[in-house]
Amino acid sequence: MKSAFIILFCCVFSALSLKHDGKPPVTVSPAEEFFPKSEPDPTVKPTTAPAKPTTAPAKPTPPPANATTDPVPTPTNASIAPAPITSTTVAPPTMTPVKPTPPADLSAGDYRLMKGKAVCLMAHVALQVRLVTPEASGTFIVQPNKTRATGECQENKANLTLVFQEGFITFMFNKSTTENIAYVDTLMFSLAYPLSNVSGHYAATNHSLRAFPAKIGHSYSCRSESVYMGNGLYMDVKDDRMQGFNLTKSNEFGVTDHCVADQPDYSVAIGVGVTLLVLVLVVLAVYLLGRKRRTDGYQSL
Repeated sequence: MKSAFIILFCCVFSALSLKHDGKPPVTVSPAEEFFPKSEPDPTVKPTTAPAKPTTAPAKPTPPPANATTDPVPTPTNASIAPAPITSTTVAPPTMTPVKPTPPADLSAGDYRLMKGKAVCLMAHVALQVRLVTPEASGTFIVQPNKTRATGECQENKANLTLVFQEGFITFMFNKSTTENIAYVDTLMFSLAYPLSNVSGHYAATNHSLRAFPAKIGHSYSCRSESVYMGNGLYMDVKDDRMQGFNLTKSNEFGVTDHCVADQPDYSVAIGVGVTLLVLVLVVLAVYLLGRKRRTDGYQSL
């Protein structure tokens, strides 16, 4: 009986306690709920730095030796327009090429030098410069109507220079009184003309000549001859007649001395004459022998 009373009292006391507190039944909470949480002070700045990563970054692997690295494109700001760049282009100087002269026939011109009032040198000649090589070939013809003569005469020396737009040609005359002969000992020319595609300028000099010889007071004449100037260059001289010293009082050419090629060739005539003479002698010998035999056939009575 006493035990039942004690149990009843405990139940009543428990019911009253629950009603008074209005709390739910006791439940088991985690351990952290039994400790009061500290509120952070807004006036105190946190001193705890963020934790640095403890893992070291991996080192980049170097590219192989034969690998090519593409250049990293530089980012451009599309919103900023570059200022326009102005450049001044200087045009190179214009070089006017030498134009070939129009095709012309090879014709002779008349050229004279004066010493005082007298003519000291005179030439009637057609000239052309010719290039002949395995690589190229070409010809330049001197046009008399576009050529002028200049030079001077001395006692034993004279020079005739023919000047034209593309260059010049010079004849140096020498007079030897001991040999009684006048001749050209030097011939030179300078030509700016495209004889070939290799070059447009040609120059040559020949100092070892004994060309166009004639007796003093005579003129030299030749229909065609060529002087080699070296490096495949030739000076062609055609239909020429020239005299460097001692012209006549009427300023005319003296007696003509022809070149070897133009001199009369009597060898053929001599050969024909000798042949005819031999035939005449043979015929005469045959005739005399035949007559002697007929005379020997008769006997006197």
